[in-house]
Amino acid sequence: MRAIGYQLSAISVGVAAVVAAQQLRPARLGIGTPATPQEIKAADDDVTPSGHGLPSGSGSVAEGKLVFQKNCVGCHGATGVEGPMDKLVGRMPGDSFPFGKDPRLLTERTIGNYWPYATTVYDFIHRAMPQDRPGVLTAHETYAVVAYLLWRNGILPANAVMNARTLPQVKMPARNRFVRDDRSGGSHIR
Repeated sequence: MRAIGYQLSAISVGVAAVVAAQQLRPARLGIGTPATPQEIKAADDDVTPSGHGLPSGSGSVAEGKLVFQKNCVGCHGATGVEGPMDKLVGRMPGDSFPFGKDPRLLTERTIGNYWPYATTVYDFIHRAMPQDRPGVLTAHETYAVVAYLLWRNGILPANAVMNARTLPQVKMPARNRFVRDDRSGGSHIR
């Protein structure tokens, strides 16, 4: 009985400590300011698979090669396959997707064999690359390097120009290999 009494006392002390800590917490920390509508709009620059959110501008394969040489070769190699970071160029023979059934068959997730949307390539490069200076590429430079990488992966011709109209029209080899998330909210989960 004495052991149960000690356990109950310990639980009571623990609950009391949690309640006291919650009562001492301020409702606000007193730092920062609420974001203005203009600040929210400036930060809302994501690009959807349909191309919503793509900025104006354009870039060609030839221009993209120069942007790539200036900003990307240190991590991805001269042609996007040498590394030391992720390999960007490569396709499975016949655009097969064997790693859909056996993930061990996926050696590298390149733009040419894994990414389902060209617009996502744009969004990722625009936000996160180059890794040591994310976000420094202009829309023009980003369109150009995406055009170059899609050409290197055999998806676009050498004379391709990417912009907000042409980029969403690119059919990526892996586009139909992913299951679309069509949930629309609510408590159900598929």
